[in-house]
Amino acid sequence: MQPSIKAVIFDFIGTLTNVKGYSLETSKMRLYNAIVDAGFNISAENFLKAYSEAHEKYRVIRYQKLVEVTNAVWISDALNALGFKTSPEDLRIKTAVNVFFEDYLKSFELRPCVKPMLKQLSTRYKLGLVSNFTYAPVIYAALRKLGINRFFNVILVSEAVGWRKPHAKIFKEALKRLGTKAEETVYVGDSPQEDIEGAKAVGMKTVFVPSQFYSLENLQESQQKPDTIVKDICALYKKFTST
Repeated sequence: MQPSIKAVIFDFIGTLTNVKGYSLETSKMRLYNAIVDAGFNISAENFLKAYSEAHEKYRVIRYQKLVEVTNAVWISDALNALGFKTSPEDLRIKTAVNVFFEDYLKSFELRPCVKPMLKQLSTRYKLGLVSNFTYAPVIYAALRKLGINRFFNVILVSEAVGWRKPHAKIFKEALKRLGTKAEETVYVGDSPQEDIEGAKAVGMKTVFVPSQFYSLENLQESQQKPDTIVKDICALYKKFTST
């Protein structure tokens, strides 16, 4: 990398990790069971229908306004639509959210070369992580579970910040906390819009890494132009170690 670079920021899901063997439908049923266990007398059909409608309502807000909304909000919304009186702060709902994410947390696995790359980079640069996720504790727990949390100087999750990538505010907040300028910072990600477009818009240098979620074809279709394209994390590791 150029000697003027002082920091490297990474996306998390897809870029540094794979998601393996995860079933969203299983998690939804676990959520439903947790809701019933908490005392809400409701059928699976009615709950899952209301949940899907509430999820879609807030998905539009999240993706169009780039404002993050956490799961407890739309679970509460779904229950209220079915005649209950709840709030996102309801401990029964917060417990259910944790149950919902148990399987997802278990599904994360590091992509090859990630840990040695982060270990080496942390001795040369400030490292940051910026992740779009609706429930920040899952990302914090995943970083600990995978043994890479110690490498990062700054960890930002959209739920905790309030803004989603590609909104400029989450990138600028990362730069502010790292204490570096955009032109001194490289951003590495797998999403053409959320990562590459967002980071370039604030002046960062960008690296695109294909993942299980986004391919080189997706990048071409997006018409985004990252500064660097690598075939995988191992290739990025070699690029860093060769400079």
